[in-house]
Amino acid sequence: MPINIMLPIEVNDTIKTLGERIKLARLRRQMSQDELVRKCGISRRTLYAIEQGTPGIAAGTVLLVLWALGLLDSAKQVADPDADEHGKILEAARRKTRVRNPAPLDNDF
Repeated sequence: MPINIMLPIEVNDTIKTLGERIKLARLRRQMSQDELVRKCGISRRTLYAIEQGTPGIAAGTVLLVLWALGLLDSAKQVADPDADEHGKILEAARRKTRVRNPAPLDNDF
């Protein structure tokens, strides 16, 4: 059942593209929908929704399908902090430029 949420166009387009890519990966592996749903333990309706780019499918379910297709490693690159150039720039801008000397230790033990 589709979820009626107003998502930005870019998000909808990305979900649809991911679904198309998952379907293409399945077809390239010559897997039927029935084979993939048995391997994942999901319903055929859920796989159909994923391949159609229906929003509202749990991320864990999508990752399970990617795992079954041997594509889980590609999902591990999503939001990789080492590839987040914008985040690195923001972090660098917040860094303190001045470092204070530590206070001298008191020898009255």
